[in-house]
Amino acid sequence: MKPMSPEPALVRCAEQPTAVVRERVAMDALPEFFGRVYATVAAEAARQDVQLAGPPFALYRGIPTETVDVEAGFPINGTFADTGTVVGGTLPGTEAYEMVHTGTYDTLEQTYAAVQERMKAAGKTPSEMMWEYYLNGPSDEPDPQKWQTRVVWPVT
Repeated sequence: MKPMSPEPALVRCAEQPTAVVRERVAMDALPEFFGRVYATVAAEAARQDVQLAGPPFALYRGIPTETVDVEAGFPINGTFADTGTVVGGTLPGTEAYEMVHTGTYDTLEQTYAAVQERMKAAGKTPSEMMWEYYLNGPSDEPDPQKWQTRVVWPVT
């Protein structure tokens, strides 16, 4: 995998199969949702002998307000049989801006603003959906200033 820039960069994302849980979640309930969902998806993928193909992610549909339509899970290799709760999905093949955010989640807004500024300068229109890969975080990095989140925001 190529190194990612600390500045917003235009990239071409390949389509990626996923296993996810999709819900409408209150913003302040996201940590509990992620903890529950990542464990559920990983367990179901293991039960189906489906290989996880990357770090956990969350795809957001629409700009978050007090609640957000979110699907969270993992990229996978192969196909996934829906269980009702955990379903197979796809991250689309698309042109997008990406940037790695380092630091706490409550400062992600600054990274999104930088990505949006770069899009505007390039004359691009942001999609209604965006996703984040959690490269590391509270479960494996005790220092919140070292947490890394890869923000991917497609353009239309």
